[in-house]
Amino acid sequence: MPYFVIHALDKPDGLALRLEHYATHRSYVETAEGRGVKVVLSGPLQSDDGEMMIGSLFIVEADNRDAVALFTEADPFHTAGVWGRVEIARFHKRQG
Repeated sequence: MPYFVIHALDKPDGLALRLEHYATHRSYVETAEGRGVKVVLSGPLQSDDGEMMIGSLFIVEADNRDAVALFTEADPFHTAGVWGRVEIARFHKRQG
């Protein structure tokens, strides 16, 4: 199954909205396999000083890009307008 990277940057000043929807987002991510996507790694992107969450990064396995796009579009952070820009790219996993 191929890997994909989801790189999502929050809209400016989006921290309050992110925190408001954080619990529903986490619950959604934990049920990803039921949506055709297996989350291999995920977590918040941070400002350079590590003080503020500014986006999200996922490495996922899925049959195809369309499954990843559907998963991303239904994420509570997306539907609530937390993310300003989302990019999806196929990823070739290597070791070392």
